[in-house]
Amino acid sequence: MDSELRQSPLHDRHVALGAKFAPFGGWTMPLEYAGGGVLREHTAVREAVGLFDVSHLGKVTVTGAGAVAFLNARLSNDLAKVGAGQAQYTLCCDEGGGVVDDLIAYRFADDHVLLIPNAANAAEVVRRLRAGAPDGIVITDEHEAYAVLAVQGPRSAEVLTALGLPAGHPYLTFRTAELGETGLSDAELNDAGPAGVSIVVCRTGYTGEHGYELVVPAGSAGALWDALLRAGEPYGLRPAGLAARDTLRTEMGYPLHGQELSLGITPVQAGLTWAVGWDKPEFWGRDALLAEKATGPRRRLWGLRALDRGIPRPHMPVLAPDSDTVIGEVTSGTFSPTLKVGIALALLDTSAGLGPDAEVVVDIRGRRSRMQVTRPPFVRSSVRT
Repeated sequence: MDSELRQSPLHDRHVALGAKFAPFGGWTMPLEYAGGGVLREHTAVREAVGLFDVSHLGKVTVTGAGAVAFLNARLSNDLAKVGAGQAQYTLCCDEGGGVVDDLIAYRFADDHVLLIPNAANAAEVVRRLRAGAPDGIVITDEHEAYAVLAVQGPRSAEVLTALGLPAGHPYLTFRTAELGETGLSDAELNDAGPAGVSIVVCRTGYTGEHGYELVVPAGSAGALWDALLRAGEPYGLRPAGLAARDTLRTEMGYPLHGQELSLGITPVQAGLTWAVGWDKPEFWGRDALLAEKATGPRRRLWGLRALDRGIPRPHMPVLAPDSDTVIGEVTSGTFSPTLKVGIALALLDTSAGLGPDAEVVVDIRGRRSRMQVTRPPFVRSSVRT
């Protein structure tokens, strides 16, 4: 294994659980666990509850007088529309409208925002923000200082409640708690480190289910992981890896940077115009995105659902149904454990004039597989329930 890859603070626990590992965004992270596999882990999240280690995600604090205003003049969404204790999905674009990264912004106060970017792009987000930061605004890269655990599924609130952690707050809001005030055992609290360790409990996630993401100091992550496994056992909790995370997010049509978003794929093309504050006077990429919105994108992201046994994969060409004309490309594709069919996200040329229920063909290694165009998500979202 590449010795230069970063490891989660929970790495040894994943090894003990028989995890298979894979490199992801410069980290070595659990792909799936022994005794479960992707299908069982996926199903646990849809029907009960799953526990993910997503500590590879970036953590960036922006502090100082005017921190919210500073970010609002750079990131795409309108951070002024959320208050303290709320979170917002937003984009960091370049001047051409391409997406440097998509991220979640957690607004603690006017002078304190926590950003959670993707692992591979965290350093670039920090670089861009620092390059334009005025005196008094401090951008702190805390990528390895904190861990992030995701508790996702219809029984996730019950697991958190069993530990005395906040649960039930609205989607895209967060609460804080001290580990010492939870139901951790004395041994777990001893492993958690100094008294007064604070944990941020965010009503966010990447699975389409009711769920939470817990931001905790890296040194306390092991104790919290152990406590969640213990508390979750009566509720069917299963540790889940990044392979199930990918099938879950694909069923929801959630974008993954590097596939549905990139410097060459704009939010207009990706169907993320709702994550752009079009009325704001300033943000990175504003002029280019306004122009593209006015003229219409040359391609657009759609969902594809297999009409036969085909399983589409990224980069496979999408063809017009009655010819060999290439009209797009699959960006993400997998077998849906929920629907038991192949599904995909694909960028399709708008000139083809396709819409919901239209039929296309995906070239799967030389075999033509029939697919139906649809609007994601492929399964019902439960994030707000």
